[in-house]
Amino acid sequence: MKQGIHPENYRLVAFKDMSNEDVFITKSTVEAKETIEVEGVEYPLVKLEISRTSHPFYTGKTKLVDTAGRIDKFKNKYKKFQK
Repeated sequence: MKQGIHPENYRLVAFKDMSNEDVFITKSTVEAKETIEVEGVEYPLVKLEISRTSHPFYTGKTKLVDTAGRIDKFKNKYKKFQK
């Protein structure tokens, strides 16, 4: 391995899947502004929209998630360009 090119600030970080509230902890260098307490220990928190516990490929369930109304927002945004 090359010396001096790898980050030094690895630490335990909690990743939270916001669609199903699943939390998992792993080592990371990601910067986090929030924290969460898991089993009495406080960790930096990174919020995810999708993870291994909610992704259709891993769960085997296919579903359409349009939580933000993205299709409607797109149609409204480009409505003025229709002839």
